[in-house]
Amino acid sequence: MKQVYLLGLLLVNLVFGVNANTMEDVFSAFKQEASADDLYTFLYSVPKGGDLHNHSTGSNLSEWWYDEILNQEKNGYIYYTKVKINNCKAYGSNEFGLSPYLLLFVNIQAFEYNKLNPCEKSEYLRIQDLNEVQKQAWLNSIRIDKESEGRDEFFQTHWARLNSLMANPYMQANLIVKNMQAFAAEGLRYLETDAGVKGFVHPDGSPFDSEEVYQLYVERFNQQDALSTGVTVRLQYAMVRFTEDAEETLEWIYNFVATHSDLYVGLDMVGREDNNKGHPLRFLNGLRALRHKHHGVHLSIHAGESDEPNQHIRNTLLLGATRIGHGINLIDDPDTLLLMRYNRYLIEVNLISNLLLEYVDNYAQHPFPEYLRLGIPVALSTDDRGMWDSNMTDEYYTAVTQFNLSWSELVEVGANSLKHSFLNDKQKQQLLDDYFQRVAAFERAFIDKKMAALTHVKPVHYSFACKQFNICN
Repeated sequence: MKQVYLLGLLLVNLVFGVNANTMEDVFSAFKQEASADDLYTFLYSVPKGGDLHNHSTGSNLSEWWYDEILNQEKNGYIYYTKVKINNCKAYGSNEFGLSPYLLLFVNIQAFEYNKLNPCEKSEYLRIQDLNEVQKQAWLNSIRIDKESEGRDEFFQTHWARLNSLMANPYMQANLIVKNMQAFAAEGLRYLETDAGVKGFVHPDGSPFDSEEVYQLYVERFNQQDALSTGVTVRLQYAMVRFTEDAEETLEWIYNFVATHSDLYVGLDMVGREDNNKGHPLRFLNGLRALRHKHHGVHLSIHAGESDEPNQHIRNTLLLGATRIGHGINLIDDPDTLLLMRYNRYLIEVNLISNLLLEYVDNYAQHPFPEYLRLGIPVALSTDDRGMWDSNMTDEYYTAVTQFNLSWSELVEVGANSLKHSFLNDKQKQQLLDDYFQRVAAFERAFIDKKMAALTHVKPVHYSFACKQFNICN
């Protein structure tokens, strides 16, 4: 990938007359002298490629959820949230497991609320009716906002609280567009996010047809507000791999992706790796059989997001994956690490996620710079950024300040996110050409004017930047 980056940058430099070494020197000096706010503004405005590791329902900021819930009233959707516990019987479940009865701020739809007995109803309020204290607590309930929260809070309660919010396809599509708009402001041009077509219901609880949801996505992403972002969006279909019926689910998803390739570009196996029921080799025979029937279904699989050494990354490559989500413990598997150097396999790096979910105690433990500087293709991504209350610039800022990234490394990471996307070759090349042209234009402006070239830039940042970098509104 480094060779591709250097060739691309050489071509735009010949066209635009930019000296890459000059920008390297300018950036090196700038890093040493810039204030935190200036460095953040610089990185916010830096042209970026795409986000390849993005879970759509985990990428929505709490405030976006709240606004969209109110917006959905026009479609007949009313939502209630649990604000107290009156010792009534436990309520419901979702695909991630039973929602614990003692869990506050579990969200349900009106048709579900209407089925509750009077005692249970007394535990819920319409989200529109929350007072300011309750509203703030609700907003905080679906993001990591305390030091005491971590992996278990994220996996066991955040998704259980979202609950019925994830069953509205209009809200799902609108919030993907909201992410496109926010990413566009940061300089991204591609978003590859997880979104399915099953499990959605109408306000009365009746199910949507899968094809109806697919067409809803297509139409929504072709509306003017989505197109005007300049962000190309494609979907992966996520599969929770430790469920009892995972093999049947895999077959259905694989067939669906293969036959809806205008929008869907791949399959993403997700789920905690410390649940051994989802180990990679469970799916080896199934994937081999599916490849007998279909072509063009790319695989991006979570692997190496683990505290302990194992060979999950090696086994994931054996499944046919060309992108590895997280890949933290690759550092403890030297044979596979050597295989991945200067190869076609990309690691989707999620620095903030890995810290907040306690897969590293601090960034000094993170293997990202080792992979990058050994020649293993890597790209920065945001994972479940809504739950971190962060953005892509926070990933860039963390990488630059923690690992002293050079200018060429910064640009290379952005290029990797396009080079290793699941788009076809023509679309990739168009985005890469655009990327290198934007990089060259940025270099010219910054070399000439320094921060004066960025006076028009007003970075949008959230609580993560305030808490971690002391960059606050």
